[in-house]
Amino acid sequence: MGELRADWRLRLRRGGADGPVCGAGVLLTQDRMLTCAHVVGEADARMWVEFAESPGIPPVGARVAPDGWLPGLDGAAGEDIAVLALDSPRPQAAPAPLGRRLERGREVWIGGYSQAFDDGMWLSGRISGLHGDWVQLDAGTNAEVVRPGFSGAAVQTRGERPGTEEVVGLVVSWRGDLELAPPVENDLAFSYMIPVDRIAALVPLVAELSGPDGWDRGLERRLRHWFAGGEEPAVRFGVVARGTGRDRALRHQLHRAHLVCRGGATRREELVETLVAQLRPPRHQRNAYRDWLLEGGRGPDRSDGGRPAGSGPVLAVIGLDEDSDPVALVSLLVRVRTLGFRLLVIFRRADGAGLTEVAGQLLVPALEERAEVLVRRVEHIEREWSGLRGMVESASLVPRPAVDSATRRHRLRELGLLADPQDRLTELKQLLRELRDDLDRSNGPGQPGQPDRPAQPGLPGQRPGRGPAERR
Repeated sequence: MGELRADWRLRLRRGGADGPVCGAGVLLTQDRMLTCAHVVGEADARMWVEFAESPGIPPVGARVAPDGWLPGLDGAAGEDIAVLALDSPRPQAAPAPLGRRLERGREVWIGGYSQAFDDGMWLSGRISGLHGDWVQLDAGTNAEVVRPGFSGAAVQTRGERPGTEEVVGLVVSWRGDLELAPPVENDLAFSYMIPVDRIAALVPLVAELSGPDGWDRGLERRLRHWFAGGEEPAVRFGVVARGTGRDRALRHQLHRAHLVCRGGATRREELVETLVAQLRPPRHQRNAYRDWLLEGGRGPDRSDGGRPAGSGPVLAVIGLDEDSDPVALVSLLVRVRTLGFRLLVIFRRADGAGLTEVAGQLLVPALEERAEVLVRRVEHIEREWSGLRGMVESASLVPRPAVDSATRRHRLRELGLLADPQDRLTELKQLLRELRDDLDRSNGPGQPGQPDRPAQPGLPGQRPGRGPAERR
């Protein structure tokens, strides 16, 4: 099993967009990639990187990164590595999942760009044994041995479940016993890869990325899902320490936010100016918006009726606990939320200042809003069921939820009486799980009714981008 498409499988051209296809590569981070040194040719060569399986990601130029040139000495088998720096980052591309574990006999597959197969050619094989610092790959027939154009391609394991595949090496060479050029003309021929564990010994970045804390794939998936909108509370909270795999996953997803505020670095006045610019109120109301966001009090007159909570763009607040006054920043975010913004709130420490305020003033209201939406959906299903019962065959009716909506609504009201925000959060999350289960049974897994808003809307004419508060 494995994904049909992967952002991290790269096709390389030498020189520029019109240059010849010369090999493959693997995306490591949003601005670094890995290939073989002999694919690049010279340390000062310019390469053209294409996301061949994800045409929506623009191609980009690249050059050898500082300390990224490891061609080996006199063709030494242990080194044939180049780390390239992209001219501009591609955060929308998911990097490769690296793994160091090798098992003899493990099935692998390889996608490369050989002559006459510039759009991609796929081979399979099995891990055999060591060949110096390289690893031999056995193919079923000589026709499945790698050929020119495969150098730098990922050798990927076949995961038992989606998302469990790993890149365990880079294709580096092949050899035939008769030393004839096409693999099929030899009696015996084998492919060879440089394993990730050997690359990690030479390249600190690869060592970091392939280590136990290299990347938090679970957090990456959850953030991607939340940014996409739909069936998620409008406020998401997390604790992400600096310099960890979780931090790397967070940073890689931040391009999806419309605005980014960094606690301790973004001045509150700058954040407010950026918010007002994004909101585009009438000119005569701009000062009223600024004053209200900074100081509170009575909100400005909103002739447009306002936006529903959680229906607008995303503001990511990274390191709220590092702000000079976290409690005041939370109060500002409460007002921001009434403007329809969705909020991603990240603390750097689990005991950071402002936790209680975030729980009571941001998370609890967001979960209550989501619970209210789901209870209304259960009520709608019950009305539909009652209205059609007896008029159509039972098989044609949407299954009635196991627990009636009146019971769910009564419980939601009871939770509002709990004094401790942590207790309310715990109980609200349990209620949401139960409501989703009810709706899944009625509508099918993954289809809990119709979403109440489009996924990830923005403001009129708005596009993610950078600015004073790291407008994105």
